[in-house]
Amino acid sequence: MAHSHNGKVYEGVLHQLKAYIETNHLKPGDKLPSERELSEQLQVGRSSIREAFRAMELLGLIETKRGEGTFMRAYRPYHMVELLSNFLLNESRTREELVAAKRMLEKEALMRVAGKVSTDQIKVVDHIFEEFNGEEMHLKLFHYLFEVCGQHLLLSMWQFISGFTKTVHIIEYDPDWYESVRHLLQSGTPEDVLDLFATP
Repeated sequence: MAHSHNGKVYEGVLHQLKAYIETNHLKPGDKLPSERELSEQLQVGRSSIREAFRAMELLGLIETKRGEGTFMRAYRPYHMVELLSNFLLNESRTREELVAAKRMLEKEALMRVAGKVSTDQIKVVDHIFEEFNGEEMHLKLFHYLFEVCGQHLLLSMWQFISGFTKTVHIIEYDPDWYESVRHLLQSGTPEDVLDLFATP
């Protein structure tokens, strides 16, 4: 029965993990039990724990060190996990809302870097355009731009939302759109970014 409400199970696991962390007073740098141990303690499947871990890692709350285990990173932005998980796992959310949120974050990244990228950074963008296409190109491009503007929380939110929208939304921007983005990066203004996003 559980698998038919996978979203709900996963949401529940996030809350259980949060309660576990609070009860045990885990602080940044503290180690979390293994997936197997948590799955036994919380009485949920390992795949649910893994999914919850993945979401927490994307949000920068925990980090996994190879061969060592999973550790607490930040503790404060917990409300962020609840906010996003409740929002994204609520089945009434439409594809359009997720896509709108994604576009809003992408617009923000472009606003911050318009006209400010260096020659070397443009070379990286050109390399992404040459090596990839379609959705993969889009994801790599914006991942890079969020890094350029140093907005790691926005990057985490964007990755999290992208992960959910990927299954329902195939990105099909016109090649001209990317050409405009490249031009913007070199010599655009925030107003140009607004124009670019004004038309779907």
